[in-house]
Amino acid sequence: MSRTRHIRGSRLATAGIAATTATLLAAALSPAAHADARPSRATAIENAASALLAQAADLGLTPTQDTSVRDVIVDKDGVQHVRYDRTYRQLPVLGGDFVVHLAPDGSYRSANRATRNRISLSSVTPAVSAPKAADLAANALRAVNLGETLKKLSAKPQLVVDALHGTPKLAWRTNAVAQDSLGNPVARTVLTDARTGAQIDAWDSIETATGDGKSLYGGTVPLETTLSGSTYQLKDATRGNTYTGDAANKTDLCILSICFSRAPSTVFTDADNHWGTGTASDRASAAVDAQYGTNETWDYYKNVHGRTGIAGDGKGSYNRVHYGNNYNNAFWDDNCFCMTYGDGDGTTFGPLVALDVAGHEMSHGVTSSTAGLTYSGESGGLNEATSDVLGTLVEWYANNPSDPGDYLIGEKIVRSGFGAAALRFMDKPSKDGSSADYWSSSVGNLDVHYSSGVANHFAYLLAEGSGPKTINGVSYDSPTHNGATVTGIGRDKLGKIWYRALTVYMTSSTNYAGARTATLNAAKDLYGNGSAEYNAVAAAWTAVNVN
Repeated sequence: MSRTRHIRGSRLATAGIAATTATLLAAALSPAAHADARPSRATAIENAASALLAQAADLGLTPTQDTSVRDVIVDKDGVQHVRYDRTYRQLPVLGGDFVVHLAPDGSYRSANRATRNRISLSSVTPAVSAPKAADLAANALRAVNLGETLKKLSAKPQLVVDALHGTPKLAWRTNAVAQDSLGNPVARTVLTDARTGAQIDAWDSIETATGDGKSLYGGTVPLETTLSGSTYQLKDATRGNTYTGDAANKTDLCILSICFSRAPSTVFTDADNHWGTGTASDRASAAVDAQYGTNETWDYYKNVHGRTGIAGDGKGSYNRVHYGNNYNNAFWDDNCFCMTYGDGDGTTFGPLVALDVAGHEMSHGVTSSTAGLTYSGESGGLNEATSDVLGTLVEWYANNPSDPGDYLIGEKIVRSGFGAAALRFMDKPSKDGSSADYWSSSVGNLDVHYSSGVANHFAYLLAEGSGPKTINGVSYDSPTHNGATVTGIGRDKLGKIWYRALTVYMTSSTNYAGARTATLNAAKDLYGNGSAEYNAVAAAWTAVNVN
């Protein structure tokens, strides 16, 4: 449940919150109370609301600002973490997000803020018009698609407050979308200074990576389906009604940055509940991979991290396979809450429905629902790395002998024309020819798929350690920046530390230094300050030059 707090009404609300707090305290002291009872989500929100009133100055909240709850985490010991977005004079604040941390009794402990800059503008009236901002964003999209004839190009500006890039300023956030010559989607979000028209930042809007069913990559896999009359649907009621449909090689129709899905309108169906043939000539085979990937990702987050569904609300997503023409991509889209898979061109990539790709893309949805890491600069690299790390752990979790766990990203989908055995290599990211092994001051200038290498390398070192080794038949040899030997603590602990850091401590503006702090805090929470796990996190970050 998301709730908005109006700071302007804080005086009127104080008495009611005090009474609520007193009632909760009395209940906690009652002999009938259970010491191990965890606060509910609603209780955590009420406790956080009280904290916002008391800590308004420290959190930079003023009467011109409102807040809304984005996510709630309640630990087993009753510690509560409530994540907020904020607005300024009803405008969204980029970098205005923060997390309030509360003790089991609901008392305030601390907060993580994406920015500590004071948010105060002399005016929220832009000097640059919305049409001008739209033109600038459209030109920015054309500039990164040189040589392409873009069709159906549209751009829709939204007025925001940018607190991510220095002193907060009025800005236009414009989503420019179009179709390339094959009809496949291209999109870019452009942040423009609303006073001067200067571009502040820009990033790709589509976050990419690169009964039973016979899949393309995972062998024969079990599937939970739905019987409707005498026909089975590829729809899983045990996992939030997640389903898979055929996009029929169509693409979305986008007008003024609003996209209308043209497929799928219906779910895949089958007469005997045995799906696919394991070959690309049967369109259901790719659907088997997609549904299987969704299932394993759902199970990983639920069984390992206690998160039910991508948004943590028990609701399923859906998959679209056979999207576009020779489309060399797969992407998660928050707008449709769905995964979309292209078939590849057959030379660079095959159908992009591999298990680690599914885990990667759906983990973008988890990031969006929690830390909301901005998809540019170092935070963008961390966004991509989060999907690489957690997508890899989904693959290990599945324990499928036809697609065994490894630290290679997308190894199943690449073809000989790609020139490498995988899209990315976590043990030594630079093996892909572009990714960074170690942090430097210029890492934030790289494409986010390459700046992610620093965190991918950290994750591998934390799990497996440095030096040469063979795991599941794959040879690795991970170096360190400082020449030190790093001893790994295993994949399970890596996953728990990264997930807690993402959902409890990271914010939209977290950079690599902030990620070190966030993961150390997570390790301290889970294993104790100065524990072997805590020290291993510190050593692995130092090994990739994040100090």
